[in-house]
Amino acid sequence: GLASWIAVMLLVSWVWLMLESTLTRLFTRTFKREIPQPLLRYATQMIHQESLFFVLPFFFITTTWNSGQSIFTGLLGAAGLVSIIDPLYYRWLAPRRWLFMALHTLTLFAALLTALPIILHLTTAQSFKLALIIAMALSFPSLVSSFPVSNWRRGVGLVVITLAVGGGGWLLRSWVPPATLWMTEVAVSTEVINREPGDSLDKIAASRIRSSGLYAYTAINAPRGLNERIYHVWQKDGQEVDRIALDIHGGRKEGYRAWTHKQNFPPNPVGRWQVRVLTEDGQVIGVLRFKVVEDGAAS
Repeated sequence: GLASWIAVMLLVSWVWLMLESTLTRLFTRTFKREIPQPLLRYATQMIHQESLFFVLPFFFITTTWNSGQSIFTGLLGAAGLVSIIDPLYYRWLAPRRWLFMALHTLTLFAALLTALPIILHLTTAQSFKLALIIAMALSFPSLVSSFPVSNWRRGVGLVVITLAVGGGGWLLRSWVPPATLWMTEVAVSTEVINREPGDSLDKIAASRIRSSGLYAYTAINAPRGLNERIYHVWQKDGQEVDRIALDIHGGRKEGYRAWTHKQNFPPNPVGRWQVRVLTEDGQVIGVLRFKVVEDGAAS
């Protein structure tokens, strides 16, 4: 419920920011009074604070910190700090309209990534595409208001910048955490019994996986009503050797339990392995790491 209100509030506030000067002039002509500028900025600041500190816990939980996702979540954290430190917000951010609109775009994008799977039960891939399209569509008028179009070259330049922002967001989608998907339990094991894994291993003898294979077990928390396709991508020494699709269903408090059982290992499986858990668009949910060693080194 809170997610839906925040998403609607941000969209309405964006329309207000776009039409702020027009609406304030209309208000002044109609009621013969001016709306105090500090009051407008204070209302916008409250929207930014409420939105950022609502979505930040989702992103902190779902971020894979040893990846590019830490940059995106770090930007959100920095935006949250700016929104609660008045000297930064009013003296540094607000006078620079392009920077102010960039923070609002980032906030809106993060709120949509969090709200869309919860409200509309869209998959993470669908939510990312829709949130990116909305952010692009709303960033263009903000660019026009910050950099008025005086000739056709300037207009074409603004269109190119908008498309470049959208293209950059799509190319860097693996840097954006899947806000509503996170792993509650993981294991690398040689067996799964009654939907529960055996002992989780971080070092495995080569002979054991040749005979029985290996399970990558993940329990993934997802919003109720969400059906999502994910992938277990098996990699050896950084090279992909297998990609296995899994369908998960949201709503279970402990997370939806799913696993892949890999049996076709290379002739020499010794090395550093990892199983990257990805969404359909390549966003990283988490990573399982283990080593396969010679038989004598397993102990």
